[in-house]
Amino acid sequence: MSSALVSRWARRTVAVGAFFLVAWQLVVLAATAGAPGVGRSVGAHGFAPAVVLGLYGFVLHVVFGKAYSLVPAYFDHELAFARAPAVQLPLTAGGAALLALSAAGVRPSGVDRFGGLDGVGAVLWAAGVAVFLGTLAWTVRTNPTGGETGTGEANAHRRGVDRAANAVVPAAFAYLAVGTYETLALATGMPTLFVAYAPQATHLLGAGFAALVLFAVGFRLLPRFLVASPPRALVAVVLPAGALGPLLLAVGVLRRGPWFRTGAVLEATAVGGFALAYAVLFVRTDRDRVGFYGVLAGAAFGVVGVAVGLWFAFRGVDASLTLAHRRSNLLGFLGLTIVGVAYQFYPPAVGRFPVAGDRTALASMAVLAGGLGLEVLGLAAGAAGVVLAGAGATVTGAAAFAYLVLGLFVQRTGS
Repeated sequence: MSSALVSRWARRTVAVGAFFLVAWQLVVLAATAGAPGVGRSVGAHGFAPAVVLGLYGFVLHVVFGKAYSLVPAYFDHELAFARAPAVQLPLTAGGAALLALSAAGVRPSGVDRFGGLDGVGAVLWAAGVAVFLGTLAWTVRTNPTGGETGTGEANAHRRGVDRAANAVVPAAFAYLAVGTYETLALATGMPTLFVAYAPQATHLLGAGFAALVLFAVGFRLLPRFLVASPPRALVAVVLPAGALGPLLLAVGVLRRGPWFRTGAVLEATAVGGFALAYAVLFVRTDRDRVGFYGVLAGAAFGVVGVAVGLWFAFRGVDASLTLAHRRSNLLGFLGLTIVGVAYQFYPPAVGRFPVAGDRTALASMAVLAGGLGLEVLGLAAGAAGVVLAGAGATVTGAAAFAYLVLGLFVQRTGS
């Protein structure tokens, strides 16, 4: 009963992430088209609406949903509190929605005495994250570094990689805690651990938590999905670089000095190494699953994103490329990778509703990747029409993904 409850609420958390993905792309399209009141400016505390919808809303909710299922199993435990996902979801979903509205400039009367929408949203978000972290910390308390991996005898040859992957999960959770505190501090006026600068919080959550979880879980999941083994040397490079890089980026993001440059090199090494490791798996596998292509596209955009980041670190920030950097990392690396892995967990081919199937799934990823590619090229070339066409395409791809995933969830509920 408890595993069924966790699975049900994990699906609901992923479903909420899918809704946020569509909302995110709609906001980007509206901003690109110059819709009144929907600009690319940031809110009172430095958060951009698109970043809140994309990172807090889409990426982190999908990561939360799958972490409740995967982390306990990978640490050879069962989730301590089966109702934790049900408690967390309304808190983090509501918090992300309020933070996005506040960042977009919504200022309803009557909430100022509670700190405004951003203050209420940040408190809700922090409360939900506390449930998530507290539950998983209690779950793995007797195996905090993941030495016990739950790896069966059939995969005994993978135990070394599995232990290394588990070992960085506590670091990812630390980044989530610190990034959440920084979000709360920025929104409520509490003292910040770093300077009061929103990109620090988003780097801690995106590069520190989400990307590091992707590396750790990816090195456990993807070799099993593709029935192949990644080069161990790359695993040994990617995991420590991915664990340390985000901290140096957060510390040095304003001064752009040696710490920042070192962090950029480490993060580029982690993302580039992960992309290369996945490319090796992709070439070695005899299997052909539609989700594999989403992860491959995500890895490619990750390389683009960190390449632009290195340019910023060593040559200075180019305002015309800032959005391209953000979109490549958030929608490209994290987003497309998540979409590809989601299709592995929720195969579209089993759908029994209109146009469900691998072709639609492949089309959704192709349109997402193609649209994002147009955006990045258009931003680099200063071609507004190309950027607009790309943004329109990403809306279509996001809607197709949401349709397939939500359709599968509804189908399972009704079966």
